[in-house]
Amino acid sequence: MLLLFQMQELHGISDPGEEIVKSAIENDIEIVPIPGACALINALIVSGLSTREFCFIGFLSAIKKEKKEKLEEIKYETKTLILYEAPHKLKGTLECILEILGDRKIVLAREITKIHEEFIRDNVSNILERIDEIKGEFVILIEGSSESEKDIKLTKINELPLEKHYETYEKQGLSKKDIIKQIAKDRNVSKNEIYQYFLNK
Repeated sequence: MLLLFQMQELHGISDPGEEIVKSAIENDIEIVPIPGACALINALIVSGLSTREFCFIGFLSAIKKEKKEKLEEIKYETKTLILYEAPHKLKGTLECILEILGDRKIVLAREITKIHEEFIRDNVSNILERIDEIKGEFVILIEGSSESEKDIKLTKINELPLEKHYETYEKQGLSKKDIIKQIAKDRNVSKNEIYQYFLNK
């Protein structure tokens, strides 16, 4: 048995169509994908943000605490972030983005492929000031973090005195040799320089 279907809106991405696919697979029904409009990809290619890599989040939780927790989780993601959002939740979501991710460049893509299609490109704070009457379904695209979580941690550890830097790795159970090697790598200096520093202590 062959099942052909094409979702009118999101084509099974972050959509109940996912359940249809699962059910079809469980019942040994062959599924054939039919190319069609995909909101997140269409929004990305005209966004002006990086298309090299992206992270699709889908819909954030309607519960504010959970929404903020998810944004904290992706705060240092360097890829372009893509969310879906309903019009009545858009302003609250943008406020959470501003609070947690900062005043980044974003793009609001509204009613893609439809008669009222619109793309709004600006920083989060400026868009919050501009948006008034909100209608239609939105794709929110957010520029990735300029620094990864690893970069942030490395910057912080490199600001420590060498002794504290040493203690950090010592607490992790590394040998003296491995600690000196890791500190040299962190600080982009020769191992001999770090070794001589501790040798003279």
